[in-house]
Amino acid sequence: MIPKLAAAQQGTDAPDAAAGASEHLQILLKINGESHRLTLDARTSLLDALRDHAGLPGTKKGCDMGACGACTVLLDGRRVVSCLTLAATADGKAVTTIEGLAKNGRLHPVQEAFLEHDGFQCGYCTSGQIMSAVALIAEGHAQSAPVIREWMSGNICRCGAYPNIVDAVTTAAGNPRLQSAAVRGEQ
Repeated sequence: MIPKLAAAQQGTDAPDAAAGASEHLQILLKINGESHRLTLDARTSLLDALRDHAGLPGTKKGCDMGACGACTVLLDGRRVVSCLTLAATADGKAVTTIEGLAKNGRLHPVQEAFLEHDGFQCGYCTSGQIMSAVALIAEGHAQSAPVIREWMSGNICRCGAYPNIVDAVTTAAGNPRLQSAAVRGEQ
């Protein structure tokens, strides 16, 4: 029997009371090198924690179903779609967002390459594209344009800037500054 119908037949509104109650958790997110202690509903996505609770709007909410890649961030160095990742699973882990790539006022080599090659048009998908590109280069998947296209396939660009994005990733992968950072174990 449907819970709400059963409760109505029993003359209680327990399901409504239960639906209004939610479990809140205290979590620690290490975002871009800074610790953020947040109290969140247990169902909060990492995307919503970043945007609505940590005040970092660079990670975009696109489809909110894990299909577009606009919300891609790095979690302990691995790319994840943050709309499908519960914030609670990131407790104590390192989260890198688009806001955390530039260092000492200098853009990350992937950001520089995106500017150089016009790897964006409207810009909505750009942060997710860049975060995915940073990860695929670190993973060693930037050997050729077809390989880059395959590993970037989870990131959708509605404007169709794909050739420029592939060119940007190719350029960034060959950037000596990025290669020396990889040797040091940095991103």
